[in-house]
Amino acid sequence: MTGSPSRPTAVRIGAAVLAVVVAVLIPAGPAWAHNSLRAATPARDATLPSAPTEVTLEFMQRLDPTFTTIVLTDAAKRKLPTGEPVVTGATSTVQVTDTLPNGTYTVAYRVVSVDGHPVQGSYPFTVADPSSSAAPVANLSASAPAPAAAGAESDDGPSGVLVAGAALALVVLVTAVGLRWRRTVRR
Repeated sequence: MTGSPSRPTAVRIGAAVLAVVVAVLIPAGPAWAHNSLRAATPARDATLPSAPTEVTLEFMQRLDPTFTTIVLTDAAKRKLPTGEPVVTGATSTVQVTDTLPNGTYTVAYRVVSVDGHPVQGSYPFTVADPSSSAAPVANLSASAPAPAAAGAESDDGPSGVLVAGAALALVVLVTAVGLRWRRTVRR
């Protein structure tokens, strides 16, 4: 029987191809997933009737307190004074040390998860206190360039490299199976 010895080899190669396909198609689990912002107070694009006294960001995974930064800026892109970030698990809070007049503000953050992967992003919110006598902060966004990360999270992780590597491994495996099959057929 000439077909019998090659059958176990074909089954092993088929199982290997199936394992590679499954590994590529199954979404990344928590160990591969990168941290992202889950909730924020004040919320993205919120209009608040009074100025907040703190900014709280909640992420999907625990944060490394040493590498957590939260910056608050006004419409003129001037950094406003805040306290140091206080990190508790996946949540980081900064105290706003000055009263914010009516206007648009941006919360920018850069955090590092416990896995070492940095994540950054920003979002705007507006203070529109009807009882405030303070003049609104001038909105200079038309003349000032918007930051590249405004409203978005940056993820420079290796996920593209992993997918490309898995695809390359799949191509190599399929080619090897094809060559092996051609040799078996020629015998």
